[in-house]
Amino acid sequence: MNAKPEEIVSILREEIEGYDTRVRREETGTVLEVGDGIATVYGLDKAVYGELVELDTGVKGMVMNLARDSVGVVLLGSDAGVKEGTVVRRTGRAADVPVGDALVGRVVDVLGQPLDGLGPIASTETRPIEHEASGVVTREPVNVPLQTGILAIDAMVPIGRGQRELIIGDRQTGKTAIAVDAILNQKGQDVICIYVAIGQKASTVARIQDTLKKHGAMEYSIIVSSTASDPAPLQYVAPYSGAAMGEYFMSKGKDVLIVYDDLSKHAVAYRTLSLLLKRSPGREAYPGDVFYLHSRLLERACRLTKEYGGGSMTALPIIETQAGDVSAYIPTNVISITDGQIYLENDLFFAGQRPAVNVGLSVSRVGGSAQTRAIKKTAGTLRIDLARFRELEVFTQFASDLDSATQQALDHGRRLLELLKQPLYHPMPVSRQAIILYVATNGLVDDVPLDKVRSFVLDFAQEMEDEHADVVEEIQTTGNLSGPAIELIRSVLENAKKRVSATWQA
Repeated sequence: MNAKPEEIVSILREEIEGYDTRVRREETGTVLEVGDGIATVYGLDKAVYGELVELDTGVKGMVMNLARDSVGVVLLGSDAGVKEGTVVRRTGRAADVPVGDALVGRVVDVLGQPLDGLGPIASTETRPIEHEASGVVTREPVNVPLQTGILAIDAMVPIGRGQRELIIGDRQTGKTAIAVDAILNQKGQDVICIYVAIGQKASTVARIQDTLKKHGAMEYSIIVSSTASDPAPLQYVAPYSGAAMGEYFMSKGKDVLIVYDDLSKHAVAYRTLSLLLKRSPGREAYPGDVFYLHSRLLERACRLTKEYGGGSMTALPIIETQAGDVSAYIPTNVISITDGQIYLENDLFFAGQRPAVNVGLSVSRVGGSAQTRAIKKTAGTLRIDLARFRELEVFTQFASDLDSATQQALDHGRRLLELLKQPLYHPMPVSRQAIILYVATNGLVDDVPLDKVRSFVLDFAQEMEDEHADVVEEIQTTGNLSGPAIELIRSVLENAKKRVSATWQA
């Protein structure tokens, strides 16, 4: 084919006009040494703290140390194939993670890559892993309840949207179970839930995924998994990745519940990184900035004003104690950052009181402002009654004859404890909580035998829901216990007692 000269000239002219004359510079460095997931890199003079870099092997890394003539890079993946002389390239952007609706219902690693075998995640947007927390002006007071569905918590240590409530206790005392119950209770509440597993066993993460799927909670949940077999850098990044995913939904005006399970292992992973990066150790060999590690993470949880989107992110960090020692370094740090703590006690757990919430040491610094009126009204004396019961129980354990008032207070306390027991994965709606609390705190079931009180009250609550659905629905929607509702509760309770009292005697 013969091209005409004028055509050739026009093509050349277009090419010349469109030619990019800018000089491109790609800053690269080389690995000096590598080991334990840490690479010392020479040549990245303009690298920035927290910047993402790429190695020739395809693995990504994050700049964590800036020395005079080298940078310390933590590898976000396997260091297989990384050796002295491996080329490292700057990306010019902060370490980030994919965000968006496509992640909901999925199990992902800390870099947002799928782990559930359900195919790739079609996410087009990313957010930096590290992000500055919202300022004071952008925050709304915490006064909207986030119901966990656990009677003992919603009644005595209420959680509000945008709050940071610590769950603390020894291993195997039900910390994760409380967090999972809280996630299950968000069904139909338009709350996105994120469960971040830090250093957990892979089998534990699989079991939690199975539980959420079985109860239909995976439809609104994301699991970010960094298991015990993952290197320390991935365990370190995990909670920040989860927070970035949550902030995306919060910025869109949605409510988010995020669980960090657990921050003790996160602190250990950071200690490992810091020591490998040759930073000075402090108390318990943790680096000096270990407080900042968790404060900058937990400060990202808040409730935004309408002008800034109106969303919220509620954080439930989990801390594992050793032999109930809440005065250790990491527990005291996180207690001072959060807005209260739910303390789970070994002795209560083994005595069959589950959830094993220690009422004396558990507190919510938001208090009644994060409770519905019905719960606030009915749970008013609960904490005082239980504290009085505990005190009397200690003083009277060796006494043989007690006066009637003391005996009544002890009987009342025992029945309250019995009604606060709740099986796993059975969160209660607000209406049922209000009904149970009303009959319990007002002493209306103090004449029911102790071994029958729990089954009797649960049957009574079920009867209320079956026979008087309109009243129960009114309590649920308004969050208030009206005069007529109270009258109805009392009359139905009396009738129920008359029906079954004969069986108690038998």
